[in-house]
Amino acid sequence: MQLQCPMPQLDFEIITLGHGSGGLLTHKLLESGVFSLFSNPLLDTHHDGAVFEVNGRMAFSTDSFVIAPIFFPGGNIGELAVNGTVNDLAMCGAAAKYMSLGFIIEEGLAMQEFWDILVSIKFAAEKAGIQIVTGDTKVVERGKGDKIFINTSGVGVVHPRSNIAMKNVKTGDKIIISGQVATHGIAIMSVREGLEFETTIESDTTNLNHDIIQLLNEFGENIHLLRDPTRGGVASVLNEIAKDARLGIDIYQKMIPVTEEVNGACELLGLDPLYVANEGIFIAIVDAAIADDFVKTLQTLQNGTHAAIIGEAVDAHARQVVLTSAIGGRRVVNMLVGEQLPRIC
Repeated sequence: MQLQCPMPQLDFEIITLGHGSGGLLTHKLLESGVFSLFSNPLLDTHHDGAVFEVNGRMAFSTDSFVIAPIFFPGGNIGELAVNGTVNDLAMCGAAAKYMSLGFIIEEGLAMQEFWDILVSIKFAAEKAGIQIVTGDTKVVERGKGDKIFINTSGVGVVHPRSNIAMKNVKTGDKIIISGQVATHGIAIMSVREGLEFETTIESDTTNLNHDIIQLLNEFGENIHLLRDPTRGGVASVLNEIAKDARLGIDIYQKMIPVTEEVNGACELLGLDPLYVANEGIFIAIVDAAIADDFVKTLQTLQNGTHAAIIGEAVDAHARQVVLTSAIGGRRVVNMLVGEQLPRIC
């Protein structure tokens, strides 16, 4: 006998590209029944992965990569898949150990392209220190895919000093970003739209796990939360945190690192860097007492040269993110609405 689960009342009847943006529509899609239907203590944390006990603390995460184009300045879909999986585990405070690799390949993909992707996966996995231990391959008819989609799942061991959880975020905590924002999304946009800039803007895709482990070694429980601002960008991630922590967040435009090339491209395209996707930076919310030392340490690591404190958690304007502009004005920064830059991961 099939169980009956009435569909909840929704304000949309079909799924659009915007529902995959990582912004407001994605959250409406998940909150329309997905989270409630599958609710359990691990899923209800709404984090980048689940942390659970199996002879010690483990983390588990899964992701799918459908980026177009599959080759872009600074990387390709293969290394992006590895880095994305490794980084989701790192945001849980875990050292990545094992991952699965599932290919959905469209008939007609050039074998040379597939081989180049495989080689990139190999080197990215070796750099991150993760082993590919299982997988699956499917081929679909021409026109039923877009060259290649990749699905991954990853397992990692949680650092003994990690205590990363939304419930730990408190008033006065400092918000730190590990590097320059919007680089990945603009790199994808430049290729997709055939834009030419004076210098090539390359994706920032990389693995962050080694840096995270070093930071946990030094600062441990004073790191309250870690998130990577991929789809929906920095603005959407900060809105998620403000909502779930039931606190306000103040950020300062002057403190947010953006390269001149990316900032210029955003102005040309009418984009706000805060909403553009990233693949090689993370947001850390840490105890105010260690914030300056945290940044100094991060700046000595491979992926933290441009790390900066960009804001703090506050009691005022609960569940909202407020930006102080370079000229001193203040405005609410909402979650990404609609689809600004499709297929970036």
